Amino acid sequence: MSKKNYIFAIFILVSVFQMNAQTDSLKTETPIQDEFTKLIEESNNYQGYKVVDYDKLIDLRNTTRNYITELKEEIIVQKNTVDQQNDEIEKLKSQLNSTQEDLTRVTEEKDALMFLGMPFSKGGYKAMMWGIVAVLVVILLILFFRYKSSHAATRDAKQKLNETEKEFDAYRTKALEKEQRLGRMLQDERNKTSGNS
Repeated sequence: MSKKNYIFAIFILVSVFQMNAQTDSLKTETPIQDEFTKLIEESNNYQGYKVVDYDKLIDLRNTTRNYITELKEEIIVQKNTVDQQNDEIEKLKSQLNSTQEDLTRVTEEKDALMFLGMPFSKGGYKAMMWGIVAVLVVILLILFFRYKSSHAATRDAKQKLNETEKEFDAYRTKALEKEQRLGRMLQDERNKTSGNS
């Protein structure tokens, strides 16, 4: 719980205790009740009626008026206090909402990482990084297999070239031997021809 939440809770508790104290004070005896009791006790009885002193009755009326005026003033003060407390509560609520929004924003910024100038959540960033690693691994495997395939093809081509060169060398050797044999035979024929003449 944040400091502002504690202050808000304490403010509400103080307001409740203050209202209870004011309510309890209204339940106690008032000056008017005291004067009524005193007036009745000091009144004389006459044929089953109470005879009340006029001046005391006027005093009671004045006391009642004064008390009602005081009560009205107290009501105005209490209303102003309640209004002020409501304003404070609204301010505290607004501050609390603002604080919660700031907390949410700070939490989001804390959980976000910047990559190439763009914000990412930690989960999104990890997923993207693993995706990039997976793509690189796939590309590496493709290059490896292509290299292996081309290497095998190159090896086969070299082997075929070597075989062809050997065959060509053998053919050239045979052709040379044949040419030499034919040359000798031709020379032998020439020798025979020249010997007979």
